[in-house]
Amino acid sequence: MADNQKSRKTDFSILVVDDEPANIDLLQGILSPYYQVKVAPTGHIALKVVEQFTPDLILLDIMMPGIDGHEVCRQIKTSPALAPRLAKVPIIFVTALGQGQDEEKGFELGAVDYITKPISPALVLARVKTHISLAHQVRVTEQEVKIRTQELLRSQQSAISMLAAAGHYNDTDTGHHIWRMAAYCQCLALASGWSPEEASLLAQAAPMHDTGKIGIPDSILKAPRRLTFDEMEVMRTHAAIGYEILTRSNSPLFSLAAEIARYHHEKWDGSGYPNSLKREQIPISARIVAIADVFDALTMKRPYKQAWPDEEAFAYIESESGKHFDPELVSTFMSIKEDVLKTKVYWNELEARNELPSIEAFLP
Repeated sequence: MADNQKSRKTDFSILVVDDEPANIDLLQGILSPYYQVKVAPTGHIALKVVEQFTPDLILLDIMMPGIDGHEVCRQIKTSPALAPRLAKVPIIFVTALGQGQDEEKGFELGAVDYITKPISPALVLARVKTHISLAHQVRVTEQEVKIRTQELLRSQQSAISMLAAAGHYNDTDTGHHIWRMAAYCQCLALASGWSPEEASLLAQAAPMHDTGKIGIPDSILKAPRRLTFDEMEVMRTHAAIGYEILTRSNSPLFSLAAEIARYHHEKWDGSGYPNSLKREQIPISARIVAIADVFDALTMKRPYKQAWPDEEAFAYIESESGKHFDPELVSTFMSIKEDVLKTKVYWNELEARNELPSIEAFLP
C-alpha cells in the first residue's frame, strides 16, 4: 500500500510544527512520501513561515516553549494579517495532552482534529488524508459557487440592462447614464445611513425606474415640442406601467425597482404624480432616485441641450429642497459633492472608453 501511495505523491503541502526534533523526523518520514512537507521547530518560526506560505494543512504541537500551539492556532485563525488567507486551513493538534478540557480548547480555537502521542503512522496518514480531502473539496465547492454567482450576476445585469434600455429606447446616449445615476443613488444612500447591502440593491434597482416608458407611444416620447395636457397625462402613465411590469417578479431587487418606478416622479410638496404623495408618504428609495436622476439629467449633454455646469446643477437641486426634493436628502447630497463629482468622472471615463459598466461595481 505504501508503494502504491508513493507513486501518487500529491502537490498538497503540510506544515509540521513541533519543538522536538525526534517528532519532526518521525512526521516527516510518515508524510514526505505523499505530501510536500515544511517544518517549524517553534511557534514563533511557524508564524513567520505562514506569513509567506499557505499550507494545505498544519500539524501543530501544543506544548512548546514561548508561543504554544494554542496561541499559534489563535493567531492563524483570527489575526487580520493571517486569517483572510489561512482561516480555512485545517489544523490538527499532535500532542501528548489527551484531556478533554485541552481538546475542547483546541476545537474552540479552530482546530479540526487531535492526534495523541505516541504517534501511529497509519492514524496520521488517515487523518491527514481525510482533512486535506475535505478542505480541498470545500475550496472546489467555493470556486464553483463563485463561478455560478458570477454567472447569476451577469444574467441579472442583462435583465436590468434590458429593462432599463426598454425605458430609454428612444434615447441617443450610450446607456451609461442609467448606471451613473445608479452610482449617485448608491453614494447618497450610503451617506444617508443605509447599509452597504441596502445601497447596493438600490443601485441595481434604480436603472429600471423608467421601464414603463416602453408603453408610451413614440409620437409622445419623441415630440419636438411641449406636450399637450392630454399627451402629458399619457406620459404620466409610464410610472404605473413600469410598476406593473416590474411587480411580475417578487424578488427583492425587482420589488424595489417597481417601487421606484411608481413613485420617482412624486414630489416632496405633493405636486408630483401619479398619486400626489407628500413628504414621507413617498418611499425613500424614490426620493433618492429623484435627486440622482435630475442631477444626472442636468449634467448630461443631450442632442437638444448642453450639459449644465456642475455647480449650477447642485444649485438647482438645492433650490428645489422642500419643493421637489426631500430637504434632508438634499442636505446630505450637498455634503457629498466631492464624492458625487468623483463618481461622475469615473463613469464618464468609462463612457469615453466605451467600456460597459459591470453590476459588480455596485456590490457591497
